[in-house]
Amino acid sequence: MMIPSIDIQNGQAVQLIGGEKKAIDAGDPWPIAEKFARVGEIALIDLDAAMGNGNNSTLMRALCARYPCRVGGGIRDVQTAIDWLDAGARKVILGTAATPEVLRELPRDRVIAALDARNDRVVIEGWKTQTDATIEDRMVELREYVSGFLVTFVEREGRMGGMPNDRVKQLVQIAGDAKLTAAGGIRIASDIAQIDRLGADVQVGMALYTGAIELADGLTACLKSDRSDGLWPTVVCDDRGITLGLVYSNQQSVREAVDTGKGVYFSRSRNEIWRKGESSGNSQELVQISMDCDRDSLRFTVKQSGSGFCHKGTRTCFGVNDGFSLLEHTISQRVSNSPAGSYTRRLLDDPTLLRSKLQEEVDELMEASTASEATHEAADVLYFALTRAIQQGASLSDIERELDRRSRKVSRRPGEAKPAYKGTRS
Repeated sequence: MMIPSIDIQNGQAVQLIGGEKKAIDAGDPWPIAEKFARVGEIALIDLDAAMGNGNNSTLMRALCARYPCRVGGGIRDVQTAIDWLDAGARKVILGTAATPEVLRELPRDRVIAALDARNDRVVIEGWKTQTDATIEDRMVELREYVSGFLVTFVEREGRMGGMPNDRVKQLVQIAGDAKLTAAGGIRIASDIAQIDRLGADVQVGMALYTGAIELADGLTACLKSDRSDGLWPTVVCDDRGITLGLVYSNQQSVREAVDTGKGVYFSRSRNEIWRKGESSGNSQELVQISMDCDRDSLRFTVKQSGSGFCHKGTRTCFGVNDGFSLLEHTISQRVSNSPAGSYTRRLLDDPTLLRSKLQEEVDELMEASTASEATHEAADVLYFALTRAIQQGASLSDIERELDRRSRKVSRRPGEAKPAYKGTRS
């Protein structure tokens, strides 16, 4: 699969040739990250930190808190790596600091070792210093400590001269169970497909910024179809992972979806592009497109607006939603248009009552002595808590995303009660 790259220098997204000559200044990285994230994880690299010329830490922390990023550049010790993981980075990429002594202090599944090589010799310090080590030497030394390797063929980087597929095939074998991501030389979308078939991912920069590869084409290049019409079955989910329905996509519809950030599919009945919500008003904001493991189907994660996805007026094509999704929808409707006598409306209009009820239900939950009582009281707590969160503009997906972010933190706080709450009812 493709990993789009955003290299940051002086707060701007840039592309260098051979790690030295600036070829492209793409400007503000925020809109680039927003679009790149539609096809998956982003490689976010701090070139200034890598070269010892300051850093772009504040900007990059904001980006990796918002989008799925693997972060690299200037990470030279255990604490800096942990800080980035705590900040929301899915993985950290270590170059010079990728030694057994450092790596064994970090969670293996969250670490990638960067092996930058010029003519097969590993180079360090922003590609300025050549070592005597080969890529194979370093892989054998480090593969038990990392989940992946990022191998950059520096002599090809930024030049779009093609990638050494035979060499990539060798390195996939040497990497063992660590996933190889190759970078340097990608020219066209079919290059990505070839590397994907070898069992490696491809980090792509210059070809995307120059327009040699369309972002959507980099994704679809890896796909296949067993259908006579060549379409890809597409599962549509909301941003909480709830399945809304099954549709179909082709290359044109995926291109438009990625470019516009909307839910766009292919209608088999009309034999044309179908822009969800164009006539019904129930439009979709595209969050991300992902491929399945066999590369023959897609999943669109979207933010669904209006009454729902189904043409019959329900949120899903499998009937009405329930559980938290139904509760969130009901409370949200009350926020915007409450019927007379609605208790939720009363809570929204009386913050003192809402605070009192939430505190009351928390106390009752703590006093519950059976599973049935705990279930009942926890439901009350969740209702009042969600009412307050939605009133302030938060959503269930926002809350879940925050919980996911916390689950990726390596550092842990003691979790002691604040002074005002110590010694209260238990």
